[in-house]
Amino acid sequence: MDFNTAKALHIIFVVSWFAGLFYIVRLFIYHTEAQEKEAVAKKVLSDQFEIMESKLWWIITTPAMVLAIVFGAWMLYLNSGYYFGGHPSARWMHVKLVFVGVLLVYHFVCQKILFQMKSGVFRWKSGGLRLWNELATLVLVSIAFLVSMKNTLNWVYGTIGFFSVAVALMILIKIYKRLRKT
Repeated sequence: MDFNTAKALHIIFVVSWFAGLFYIVRLFIYHTEAQEKEAVAKKVLSDQFEIMESKLWWIITTPAMVLAIVFGAWMLYLNSGYYFGGHPSARWMHVKLVFVGVLLVYHFVCQKILFQMKSGVFRWKSGGLRLWNELATLVLVSIAFLVSMKNTLNWVYGTIGFFSVAVALMILIKIYKRLRKT
């Protein structure tokens, strides 16, 4: 398999992985909020959310993660001399791999939440889950800018941009909370 084929497949599975991560946390939010309903509604909703969460996680999200890593690793292998040979213009890849590590931790924390909810344990409030969902957004923005701008990205502006996106997300969440209350 050539580099461009591996790259196309990597992009497809990264998009699928992120879609699954974004949607699973939305399901967690709705599942958590269902716990405040009357007993019959709570039971019906919880049963349905558990089915949806399980299918999303095991049929889409986790396989997409595995395949994104396989094709990403394949690309690294095909260009290992460039990425890991000390070439100064390849430093962006090392930073990207740190963000991929953060995303893997995020994935497995979501899996832990999935198992807890299936056991009837709800440790997260819906507001905390909404914030948790934004972490994946920050990782996505960071990786997208690293990959598309590579070495043209000024690290000072990149860091300012990263925190600006984080602050903007927090402000939007606060506005959303206020609008929800009215």
